[in-house]
Amino acid sequence: MSARYLAALAAACTVTAPAGAQTTATVGAELTNDEVRRGLSWSEGRASVSGDAFVDIGPIDASARIVATRGSERHAGADAVADLTLGTGWDMGAVSLRATATGHLFAGARTGMDYVELGSSAAAGLGPARLTAGVLYAPSQDAIGGDNLYLYASADSGIPGTPLTVIAEIGHSSGSVDDSQRAQRLRPGGSYTDWRLGVERRRGPLTLGLSYIGTDVDQGAIGGPYADLSHAGDRIVGRVRVEF
Repeated sequence: MSARYLAALAAACTVTAPAGAQTTATVGAELTNDEVRRGLSWSEGRASVSGDAFVDIGPIDASARIVATRGSERHAGADAVADLTLGTGWDMGAVSLRATATGHLFAGARTGMDYVELGSSAAAGLGPARLTAGVLYAPSQDAIGGDNLYLYASADSGIPGTPLTVIAEIGHSSGSVDDSQRAQRLRPGGSYTDWRLGVERRRGPLTLGLSYIGTDVDQGAIGGPYADLSHAGDRIVGRVRVEF
């Protein structure tokens, strides 16, 4: 599966990029005390490092991010995940629209954990703030025990006279269940809501961030081998990122 995703990514970038399109690229690295996504730890509640690259070719962009998952039981003991994404966007007046397709590829897992996810979002400025709403949908796949729908909204705003940006996010995960154990990878205890309140300081290529992240996951629920309920509760997450 990994080889097919890589081939598809390369083919899409080659075929859809128009002749003479301007190309821009960035590379980054990040250290965090916990790799948290949608309120759930993907690194066993432990520190994680990641590296990423982003390439913009005309109307199409492609990115790759590799993250240490530290033998995460949520992902069958995987040591790392590679997120490979193709995206595109449009500006419609004050609103920016975006569509993405992402393959999540897991290394070192005891069994097949790879899955695909599609996304779309809309963003607009409102004074000093930027507002975003979107949806991420993973079609029914064996690796996640059904399908998964994630709806989210976020807002961020610079604090005038300071180098700080405040961030607020909320999201809700739901979906169908074909395999009750595997479905708990992305929805431990069933459908749930997550939230984040954070602050970031950006200076040149360096970003420092600190966030409070929470969920309403019932940590006393009956879990399975992939639920990892002990790493689905509230936490403080710090990160350091450098971009080139």
